[in-house]
Amino acid sequence: MKALLVDVLGAHEEGRKATLDVIGAGPRSIAGVLHKKGIDVNLIPYEEIGKVEIGKYDILLVSAMTSDLPISKKIAEKWNKFNKVGIAGGPIACNPIDPLIKAKFRICIIGEGEETLSELIDSGFNSLDKIRGLAYLEGGKVKINSLRPLMPRKIYDSYEPLTNVVKSYPFYWARRVYVEVVRGCSNFFRTRLKLPNGKKCSNCDNCRSGDLEDRYNCPQGIPPGCGFCSVPSIFGPPRSRSVEKIVKEVEGLLREGCKRIVLSGSDILDYGRDLLVDPKPLTNPREPEPNYDVLEELFTRVTEFPDIERGKAFISVENVKACLVTEKAAKLLGKYFKGATVHVGCETGSEEHARLIGRPSSPSEVIRAVKLLRENGLRPYVYFIHGLPGQSYETVEDTVEVMEKVYEVGAEKVTVYRFRSLPMSAFSSFKTAPPAVKSELSMRIVSKAREINVRSKRALVGKRLRAIVASPYHKDKSLLVAYPIKHGPVVLIKRRNSLIGRLIKVEITNVISDRLVKGRVLSEA
Repeated sequence: MKALLVDVLGAHEEGRKATLDVIGAGPRSIAGVLHKKGIDVNLIPYEEIGKVEIGKYDILLVSAMTSDLPISKKIAEKWNKFNKVGIAGGPIACNPIDPLIKAKFRICIIGEGEETLSELIDSGFNSLDKIRGLAYLEGGKVKINSLRPLMPRKIYDSYEPLTNVVKSYPFYWARRVYVEVVRGCSNFFRTRLKLPNGKKCSNCDNCRSGDLEDRYNCPQGIPPGCGFCSVPSIFGPPRSRSVEKIVKEVEGLLREGCKRIVLSGSDILDYGRDLLVDPKPLTNPREPEPNYDVLEELFTRVTEFPDIERGKAFISVENVKACLVTEKAAKLLGKYFKGATVHVGCETGSEEHARLIGRPSSPSEVIRAVKLLRENGLRPYVYFIHGLPGQSYETVEDTVEVMEKVYEVGAEKVTVYRFRSLPMSAFSSFKTAPPAVKSELSMRIVSKAREINVRSKRALVGKRLRAIVASPYHKDKSLLVAYPIKHGPVVLIKRRNSLIGRLIKVEITNVISDRLVKGRVLSEA
């Protein structure tokens, strides 16, 4: 049996315009399940679908986000001509009506996919009503089975993502390849905003001060976590993979030629914290402090490979919650990932707004965390969201002020997203925010971000860095795209085909936009 697994994550309506250099962890995990079951799997990014003879495959699997429905639908239309099984998974499956009715997939896998897909394969794609975690079409109607309980840590750790499938991605050697080290999120706070569906916090305070097990359930039925996020609802509290499995995966990726590897999770500082409260669930985002011993063991092991030690490849971390960035945590991260970017969520600059939407950290804690991270040799990026429920003139002014403050204390970049209504999140009954150009308040946030980011890029002029040359620039074939090995702005250099795939030293010469800079090649590694 042959399976075609298509990575549509981040495609949205018109194709990827950002994060072109990302290879996510989820599709490789699903590829690992298929391989374990003896199925020949071909994992490709959606951009490559036109180069594949899809009719020769027996099953199609698509991994996508909610906003990726338009392109997922186009893929399903091509596939359904062959009258074979088409499966949708990832965040898009949280509202199965979209992939099943609008895109016409036959099956959706909701939530964690590994066990559900394993059972589905064992069933021969039959007896769908007996498999938890599935939604499917029967007689033109959507049938939704009961959700599957979250995998215990031991079972979760037994699954191994494939590493060799990265080679199917164009310029994979230059992409950021994500390795999931911890799944789930410890923020089980709830929003205190009144929701359009009528639900409202009763101020029982269970989710903030109750026992770890009590925080699981809300008397008002409000989903856990920041109101805009569905991770705690879908994946539950954190479960950490074993150091051995992570090290094995990193080793495999390095063997395939990957140069930029990212240790991924909702918060790298949640890694190992679940072990400190075991067997209870880690539903408190603030206590206990990070598990420093386990973190140091992991960081030591993944940075001792020869390619990493010689600077031929680089490992970084993704996200941290500001409330867990203690002085000790910042020093630990700086010790192993000096010069790397690290992302901190702020979302709103209003202290009150942050509390109301269920944030685990306050804006003032974000400012402190950014300062600590910068002092320890890291390059913080800070996230904000425009159009959030509860946004007002006051919250926007506070947000613009905090943006400036995080830049002053060391943030290299501020990233702004538009609020999107996600299934299984507390804010799922709110409408997605309009584009910033249609909202004066949102445009204030976006414009401030652009101003700060251009200012930050100008400070790079004259600086030298190492980058990996990926491919010709799609808007100007006389230029090549290079990605800084420690992450950063996309660098455009004069085209010389012999440079593609090479590690180079480049000097930044000028700024093109808040995302792009131009560079001059100094030497090849």
